[in-house]
Amino acid sequence: MSLKFGTSGVRGLVTDLQGQPARRYVAAFLRHLQASGQMAGGRVLVGYDLRPSSPAIAEDCLQAIAASGFEPVDCGAVPTPALALQAMKTGSAAVMITGSHIPADRNGLKFYKPAGEVSKDDEAGIVAALSDADVPDAAHGPKDEHDETLKAYAERCVALLPRGALDGWKIGVFEHSTVSRDLIGQVLAALGAEIVSLGRSDVFVPVDTEAFSDGLFAPLPFWVREHGLDAIVSADGDADRPLVMDGKGNFVRGDALGLLAARFLGAKVVVTPVTSNSAIERTGYFEDVVRTRVGSPFVVAGMEAADAVVGFEANGGTFVGTGFELTALPTRDAILPVIAALGLAAQDGISVAELVQRLPLQVAVADRLQEVPGERSSAFLKRLQMDGGYAAEVFAPHEIADVNAIDGLQFHLKSGETVHFRASGNAPELRSYVEAGTEARAKELLSWSMAALEKAVR
Repeated sequence: MSLKFGTSGVRGLVTDLQGQPARRYVAAFLRHLQASGQMAGGRVLVGYDLRPSSPAIAEDCLQAIAASGFEPVDCGAVPTPALALQAMKTGSAAVMITGSHIPADRNGLKFYKPAGEVSKDDEAGIVAALSDADVPDAAHGPKDEHDETLKAYAERCVALLPRGALDGWKIGVFEHSTVSRDLIGQVLAALGAEIVSLGRSDVFVPVDTEAFSDGLFAPLPFWVREHGLDAIVSADGDADRPLVMDGKGNFVRGDALGLLAARFLGAKVVVTPVTSNSAIERTGYFEDVVRTRVGSPFVVAGMEAADAVVGFEANGGTFVGTGFELTALPTRDAILPVIAALGLAAQDGISVAELVQRLPLQVAVADRLQEVPGERSSAFLKRLQMDGGYAAEVFAPHEIADVNAIDGLQFHLKSGETVHFRASGNAPELRSYVEAGTEARAKELLSWSMAALEKAVR
């Protein structure tokens, strides 16, 4: 059985999730909410992404909700942040069926209590409440709140900028199979932008917004030139991780997008994982920067004690806390950082490329080795941490200054550069995050790091 909680929800092979396993997890989630006093009964929303297995798994979830004595509400195919917003707005729990960026043979469940995302303690409670007993069919005729869910989220997005703020901007939307492919264009058009639709797919495409070297991104720079675009924007499968390419054909790092969103909102405090750019503290933009492990539950937990706080992950997914005119939405959102970047550039009368160049950040790049079993990644990282001689051998000719082990292993080199190795919590992947002073050096160091990983774990 491949199912397990990762950095954000429970995920695994579709064959292991569909049917009774999905029903049992949903039933366990609801039993946990009742046992912990977080929810006695009431509404539970269900949404899903566009991968082929999602609608059937959604039906299993609706059946389990009804069988558990709760009221099932079918929100259909909607972005994860839209479902979360509707759940918090209506005091409901929610289940999002999504595998995010991972291939279509995998899927997952992301759980929301009425107060927002489940915590790591909640995850443990759900696992403890799991039962091997089958969850029966239950006649439910769920209420349909698809349109209301999309409308509330779209209105929140459009309200971020004055109408006409993007007049004169020509934006390409890389639609592929993201569940937000219509919504992104509609929101940006409402703000005045001219929209060019690009790359829509009827087949699910596992877009990893952090893996810029993936071949599926190869057409984007050509589209920028062909259509004379100011930017191309997109999101991953469930629209909680943004993608932005500037008008010069360069990808904008997710942590730069999160940083721009925090400045756009006027945050006093930011909370971000250790994988985000190491120079964020040195920008002086915020009163405090709190570092966490990778995963939305850790970011949300870090945000709880602060006011005027924005969280973001290295993938650019942005969380909004309390202390702003904008309603709090402490879950990853892809459209907010896109609008923030475009809005700040338009406000200053500069390009997205110029806006990003003004950020005093290290050049950061990342890549991944796919199909690396978790146990192999764990064994490699453990040996790398415990055996200094082995670490020196792996890193030769680079010299290690110190190591941060908050999440994975982040090696600070004597050259002032950074190499961070981390196993994915959602897929059998081993990732490398690199920072250096120039783009050429960052790419060179990334290429070296990927070769080192390949040699060590293959």
